[in-house]
Amino acid sequence: MLSFHVPVKVQALMTAAALVAASGAASATEQASAAMMNANGESVGSVTLRATPHGTLLHAKLENLPAGAHAFHVHTVGVCEPPFTSSGGHFNPGGEKHGFDSAEGMHAGDMPNIHVPDSGVLEIEVLNALLKLDASLFDADGAAIVIHDGPDDYVSDPAGAAGPRIACGVITQ
Repeated sequence: MLSFHVPVKVQALMTAAALVAASGAASATEQASAAMMNANGESVGSVTLRATPHGTLLHAKLENLPAGAHAFHVHTVGVCEPPFTSSGGHFNPGGEKHGFDSAEGMHAGDMPNIHVPDSGVLEIEVLNALLKLDASLFDADGAAIVIHDGPDDYVSDPAGAAGPRIACGVITQ
């Protein structure tokens, strides 16, 4: 059997490195997902969320949605009971005003409108530079992805005057 001596300083550094790696892994998630459903409980696709050095990349594969422009947001509560008001307001840990065109903010849950073609099928990727897959998103009541009936006007506070919510998916790790 081969045996060797590891100096105490090296052992301490190895232990410290292992603790840092373990604590970093526990503080953030690399990937999450949301199974999107309409008000009838039918699947309308999925959204995967992946951490990047520049924010969160959302990859949405959607189907059976009405054609047109629709607001696409992250909401504060991970509950999707029709009419999806159970998902709360926009995810906004910084307490900002709503909208891309607002000089006083935008919420971390604000994202560009999606534009669904006549086929009802859409696959897109959106980089949300303000969204982090961390404890603020995965708190006790969770979070959700919501699609609205109309487009976000990018100004009206708190939600962009986007109309009723037509699809929702709880974000899970």
